Amino acid sequence: MIKLRQAIVVEGRYDKNTLSQLVDAPIFETNGFGVMKNREMLEFLRRVAQTRGLIILTDSDGAGFVIRNFLKGALPKDKVLHAYIPDIYGKERRKTHAGKEGKLGVEGMTPEILLSALQNAGAQTEQTDAPTERITKTDLFLAGLSGGAGSAEKRAKLQKELCLPAHLGANAFLDALNLLMSREEFMIRYGEHHD
Repeated sequence: MIKLRQAIVVEGRYDKNTLSQLVDAPIFETNGFGVMKNREMLEFLRRVAQTRGLIILTDSDGAGFVIRNFLKGALPKDKVLHAYIPDIYGKERRKTHAGKEGKLGVEGMTPEILLSALQNAGAQTEQTDAPTERITKTDLFLAGLSGGAGSAEKRAKLQKELCLPAHLGANAFLDALNLLMSREEFMIRYGEHHD
């Protein structure tokens, strides 16, 4: 597994699942064209780009390029890298039919192709000599932000406080927290939430 400095944005959950087996990096989904109407998500991606850098990795079909071009115009150009996959025709295993253009998407690419695309885009790897402590699901539970009475309300309040999109899934919320603060900062600010 390769640890990347930048976060990655992909079209959907199957793309995210495929990439998460290869790289240690926050990976966020556009939910296809959904990002075009989701101002919160777009603002969040801007913040991620500014603080960490962002790699856009979309499918090589027409829809993928529409999403890529939208993000290209909406995000800070100097903080965004573009990773491209080749046109390979076929269908993903989980699908009964090939896509409209007959091309494989990110989820259908081999690990070698995906890693090469990220490398060619200029992705930066991080040294793992001194691992930084990350905020964990257990930390969220102990802070009252998951798994308990009122935890959803507390999490929604924190998401609003941190200007995070309201509809982030649990894992994406955790990734976002780890992008925005260290575990130590989290524990100081939120570790004792018992209200």
